Amino acid sequence: MRTTISTDEALAIVGKYNKESFHIRHAITVSQVMRYLANELGYGDEAEYWATCGMLHDVDFEQYPDCHLDNTPAILKSEGISDDVIHTVMSHGYSICSDVEPEHEMEKVLFATDELTGLVYAAAKMRPSKSCTDMELSSLKKKYKDKKFAAGCSRDVIAKGAAMLGWDLDKLLQTTLDAMKATEANVNDSVERYFALKTY
Repeated sequence: MRTTISTDEALAIVGKYNKESFHIRHAITVSQVMRYLANELGYGDEAEYWATCGMLHDVDFEQYPDCHLDNTPAILKSEGISDDVIHTVMSHGYSICSDVEPEHEMEKVLFATDELTGLVYAAAKMRPSKSCTDMELSSLKKKYKDKKFAAGCSRDVIAKGAAMLGWDLDKLLQTTLDAMKATEANVNDSVERYFALKTY
């Protein structure tokens, strides 16, 4: 059984290196999506591990946006994070800013869903409800196909992630959308609680 720190401990580490609410929300979102998908895909006994890796995946991004992941191993090692978690975190940038290839299904899920969560969130903010809970796959696909919408969310990475998993694109879009629908309330609560308790 893999050993890991808790997601609360991981969030505390993320908060040491990230102050912007967007980055905190993204870390929490990806963590919640990873936990949900661990349970959905039959890895329920590793759900905390999946969630922790999701929480830590962009730990260096706010401080080092132009050399993302270059400093991540040193940061995580200084925090006592195990090599297997570091490997997973590094693998989410494969072929973009890292040469560490995703090996396990969990790493492939992180690679595939990371960019996509950003696209879903951006699409949700455009809706009257400001939520993804009433979003249908057809609506998400329209946003995905519009390359000018949320242009920073790489469609190539999303498509490559689907291929890594052996899924078609619709399955990845629907699965990630379902995960974000199911976890949206928890994410909102967690973000609100984090900033309410945060002292500077």
